[in-house]
Amino acid sequence: MFRKNTKTIVYFLILVFAFLLLFIPQGSIDPLKFTVMNIASVPLRILAFPFVEMKKILFYHRTFDEYLKLRKEVNTLKARLVGLDEVLLENSRLEQLLQFKRDLIFSSVAANIVGGDPSNWNEAILIDKGRGSGLDIGMPVVNALGVVGKIAEIDTHKAKVILLSDSTFSVAALVKRSREVGLITGTLRGKCRMRYLSSNADVKKGDQIITSKLSSSFPEGLLIGEVIDVRASESSPTIDCIVEPAVSLSQIEEVLVIQK
Repeated sequence: MFRKNTKTIVYFLILVFAFLLLFIPQGSIDPLKFTVMNIASVPLRILAFPFVEMKKILFYHRTFDEYLKLRKEVNTLKARLVGLDEVLLENSRLEQLLQFKRDLIFSSVAANIVGGDPSNWNEAILIDKGRGSGLDIGMPVVNALGVVGKIAEIDTHKAKVILLSDSTFSVAALVKRSREVGLITGTLRGKCRMRYLSSNADVKKGDQIITSKLSSSFPEGLLIGEVIDVRASESSPTIDCIVEPAVSLSQIEEVLVIQK
């Protein structure tokens, strides 16, 4: 009797379930369907967990090797990008230098900076051209922005260039706006000083300073820098000007040497 009642109940539940599937709107069944699926999948996930972890262990070394390979490739690509950036910057600098060389009415020789003064007694640089390239002591050194310095020592393949900020450097110069004439010397502090201007000289901050035709080594009209301070001389009734060089002397990489 009990078994017969059990079968009746099972058949009834099957009929009810079939009725629900047929006549209840689909939108109402979907949440129930997903709930039943989620509940039913729990045992499967539990049973599958050891196999998933075993698979991770088995494939760990291969995955790690692939990771190392990809990281190496990424580092290589980064290095190549840095190299390309350097090439683009160098091309831009060389293009400016080449255009400046074309504009010069004097013959000149391009050179690369290969080091600083090993003695550290002067503000100086070493270039990779010397007597073998037609250079000589006293020749002016410039780049596309302005005056860099002049050759102080030389051999066949290299030359030492005293920068315009060095205390031993000097060149006749003038104020571009007012044509006041003075002498530019270095200060050993990255700046220059324009000396021997008369006490009533027409000079002010922002004035551009260029080489004068009175100079024995530099052609006239080359940009030296800009006046950043004007003060009375402490030793004579004249005016001294502090001049910021037009060229960033710590960042130059290529120069032109103007041949006499």
